[in-house]
Parts: sequence; structure tokens; C-alpha cells
Amino acid sequence: MQNFNKPILAIESSCDDTSCAVLLHRCVLSNVVASQKIHSVYGGVVPELASRDHQKNIVPVVFSALKMAGVAVSDLGAIAVTQGPGLSGSLLVGLSFAKSLSASLGIPLIGVNHMEAHVLAHLIDDAGGNKPSFPFICLTVSGGHTQLIQVNAPNQMEVLGETIDDAVGEAFDKAAKLLGLPYPGGPEIDKLARLGNPNRFKFATTQVPGYNFSFSGIKTSFLYFLRDREKESPGFISQNLGDICASYQAHLIHVLLKNAEKVLISTGIGDFALAGGVSANSGLREAVDVLGKKLGISTYVPKFEYCTDNAAMVGIAGYYKWQSGSVDSLDIVPKTRMPLGK
Repeated sequence: MQNFNKPILAIESSCDDTSCAVLLHRCVLSNVVASQKIHSVYGGVVPELASRDHQKNIVPVVFSALKMAGVAVSDLGAIAVTQGPGLSGSLLVGLSFAKSLSASLGIPLIGVNHMEAHVLAHLIDDAGGNKPSFPFICLTVSGGHTQLIQVNAPNQMEVLGETIDDAVGEAFDKAAKLLGLPYPGGPEIDKLARLGNPNRFKFATTQVPGYNFSFSGIKTSFLYFLRDREKESPGFISQNLGDICASYQAHLIHVLLKNAEKVLISTGIGDFALAGGVSANSGLREAVDVLGKKLGISTYVPKFEYCTDNAAMVGIAGYYKWQSGSVDSLDIVPKTRMPLGK
């Protein structure tokens, strides 16, 4: 007999953040994140270095989360952990720790899909005001994923559109690298975009069928744009950095919300949510609000701490799986690719 009134411990280690959270039902008691700084030197995440840092961080992060929550290990009712998608070595660290703790305590182990967790962050009690009602449309945007999802229930999601090549987060980071901005580049572009004119420069858009996205073409277009302008006028990039960032960011947001608008109109669904690391982008958050007013629908954007990778979102996803009886054996393995519902 499961006791759903006991706290659930959640672990997230899919990329370069080691995180642990403790939840009681939908309430977050603690949410600790240890970010890795070493990757900034390389301009991107180095998988081997990421897994090594997870090994160093996992124990202190877990104990810190338990102490902050005021919960003893013996009080736990279940363990939720990111199973995928993500970096194989990074996932393995979190999953191995979770499996060991589950086995030693004799409590359920729940493997969680990282992208489903981003979506379900909206259902955390303090995620940011009202919660979306089912069904709702969620635009998930991150460094590895860009998807339009119809969410019918916590454990019932359908992908309506997704990127056919690169994710929008990658498009931000690649552009930032070309501009000589520090890693991670997305937040740097967002800061500079606030100082620029979003209508000054235009970029080509790749047309794809349905509600899908493509961002590989815009990255190439941006590369040639910078190369040609700098060749014509040395110093062009440094002299126009704000306008370049604002125009590029506006272009990416337009591509994202053009498809989102089509989905919302065609489905008639009146609740629209934003999720994933790129949902911390201020320009995108403002544009979602504008779209909501235009269509007369309700929009939802979680708190910043629930946008980027964190264990609280893994905990809420694990809680709903636990309630539905969907628990895993100790044989589960990391999945670098993991479609929704898998």
C-alpha cells in the first residue's frame, strides 16, 4: 500500500546542473541546484567533465535538499529521477544514486522524462499564480528541444509540432558564440536585445510543413550576415551589437509564436503555457503575453527557478506518475533520447 502523504525526493542530472528537491504532494519543500562553471571555458558543455562534476556534487546536493526541507531519509516515500533525454554519463550519475537509495530504503523508484517534467512544472503549487487547465498547449523550448505539445492530463501528452533539426536554444547559443559572447549565450543575447532595435535587421525563415520548426538555416544565415557586414564595414558587430541581438531574438520568437498561434487557433484550446530553459528569455515571455491578449486566451509562464533545469519539476512529474501507479524497477537505464510518454 503506497503512502502518498510521504515526501518524494527528486534528482535531476540530465546535462550540467546537479539538482535535488523534496516535495510533499505538489508543494516544494526544497530545490537545490549546483551549476557547473567549467564549461564556460569551452563555450559549451563537455560531457565527460559534466559527469565528473555530477559525481562530486550529487551527495552534498542531496543532503542539502533534505536538510533544507527538514526531512530525514527515513521519511521519504519515493524517489523520482530524470531517466532521459540527456547526456548519457550525466544521466547515469543521477540514476545510479537514485537506484541505490531506492533499493536501500525499499521505496518506489520513478523514472521521469525530462521534457515532460518541464511541462508539469506548471502544476507545482508555487510555480507562478494560477495553473493551466486541461487540455492546454505548451511550447517547450530548450537547448535540445523545441516542441508544441497538447497536454490532456499529467500523464497524457501529444507532440503536435517539433524542430526537424536544431533546437531554438542551440540557435541562441550558436549566435552568441559567433558574436563573441560568453557561454551560456542565450541570456547574454537577451540582455543585449533590451538595448537594441528589433526591427533593424531581417533574417531568412525556413518553411517546414505542419507545426514543425527549423533553426539550422537561420544559424547559417546569421553566420553569413555577420561575415559579409563585418567585411564591408570592419567593427560592424561591436558597433551594432544591441540591434543585432534584438533583431535576431525577435526573429526566433516570431518563428516560435507563429506556429503556436496556428495551433491555438486550430485546436480552439484557450490555455497556453511556456516551458523549458529558453522560457526564461524576457523577450519571449513578453511576446507570449502579447499573443495571449491578441487571441483572448490565458497564458502561463513559470517562475524563473522552474524554467531552467531543476529537480522540483522532476519531483512533480514523479508525483503524478507515482499516484497513477507508474513506478519502475531497478533495471531502468538512462535514455539519451526519450520521446514523451516513454
